[in-house]
Amino acid sequence: MTKHIFACTLTTTLAAATLAHAADWPQYRGPNLDGSTTEAIATKWPAGGPKALWKTPTPDGFSSFTVSGGQAFTLVMREVEGGAQEVCVALDANTGKEQWMAPLGPLKLGDGGQAGTKDNGGGDGPRSTPTVSDGKVYVLSAKLVLSCFDAKTGKVAWQKDLMKDFAGRNISWQNAASPLIEGNLVYVAGGGAGQSIIAFNKQTGAVAWKAHDETITHSTPVAATIHGVRQVIFFCKSGLVSVDAKDGKLLWKRPFKFAVSTAMTPIVAGDLVFCSAGYGVGGGAARISKDGAGFKAEEIWFVPGHAGPDAVANHWSTPVYKDGHLYGMFQFKEYGSGPMKCVELATGKVKWTHAGFGPGNAILVGNNVLALSDAGELVVVEATPAGYKEVSRAKAVAGKCWSTPVVSNGRIYVRSTKEGACLDVSAKTAQR
Repeated sequence: MTKHIFACTLTTTLAAATLAHAADWPQYRGPNLDGSTTEAIATKWPAGGPKALWKTPTPDGFSSFTVSGGQAFTLVMREVEGGAQEVCVALDANTGKEQWMAPLGPLKLGDGGQAGTKDNGGGDGPRSTPTVSDGKVYVLSAKLVLSCFDAKTGKVAWQKDLMKDFAGRNISWQNAASPLIEGNLVYVAGGGAGQSIIAFNKQTGAVAWKAHDETITHSTPVAATIHGVRQVIFFCKSGLVSVDAKDGKLLWKRPFKFAVSTAMTPIVAGDLVFCSAGYGVGGGAARISKDGAGFKAEEIWFVPGHAGPDAVANHWSTPVYKDGHLYGMFQFKEYGSGPMKCVELATGKVKWTHAGFGPGNAILVGNNVLALSDAGELVVVEATPAGYKEVSRAKAVAGKCWSTPVVSNGRIYVRSTKEGACLDVSAKTAQR
């Protein structure tokens, strides 16, 4: 293992998004864009697990749920007009009943995502997650078509085809990134030279700005405030690219090796930004500092490679941050067996490791990590560097899970390549 470690400080905090419904989970990384919620839920479950309020088929893919205004949204694969299509579905969040569906176009991804354990493989399908804001649903398809739908009816408000209208450049296995909403703008990447990053007016679809010459990965961008400046950070093939949220002006870049794919969203904690990738790359953190009127990004540590006890690489998973530490599935293609790890953000030191999660995903719920294994188990773990302390565990869904669990209004929404489920974890009714 090779590490380069320098002093670092945490001087700013990730700004929370302004939301109409505090208990909603309207974007891929949640209400605060960091995979966390302060909502209180029951974490000590009976032997049979939390009560399932409903289950519904969610065939194929790794799209997660978003929940807003009493509705749940995700992307699935369906036969439409004689062929397999990527489809956005809107469900009643209380009953699971389908309210509307909107085909997004034919989909064949070239077997990306078919891997898994011997008894739990397959699942090639949609990977992007819908974003909800002010009564509209925004979807970026695998073919880089950005659609805005009315949340209640599914009627198309506007569409933009990045491949046709902006000389777009897709990636192997096609797009997996989700649209990012920040204020009145929706941010995506995937356009061509000089317009690879685009911000659209979320009401009208008009271009607010377009700039840069980058090539996309499978990563969803994140918005954060660093040194008082609101910025949007994209994880591109060249590395981390931060732009001013208002006008797209380049603020800073951090070169980072690219090999085949990365799907994690950058983690911002104060003035530190963490990113990682599989395929032998590794993971590391950079400190963002003021440099005159601009910014600079300096590497504070980097751990190369994706295997071994000291590795901090993520394949499909994005970790969460709490009190100086990262928690998540740090592994690469260790299906069924890959570990959850606690990693000190300032140094890259692995504090503890616990096997058996695979390339699932995790969120932060108060002082606990809520993890979803690739085999469909939900696990509550205390967010502490002192050691792995499991609180509860329950089988939630059948099928393969590379999606992210969601907490909204006392319920966990979770899905796999086979089924989606809503579990009651409200303080009053979770025990049964």
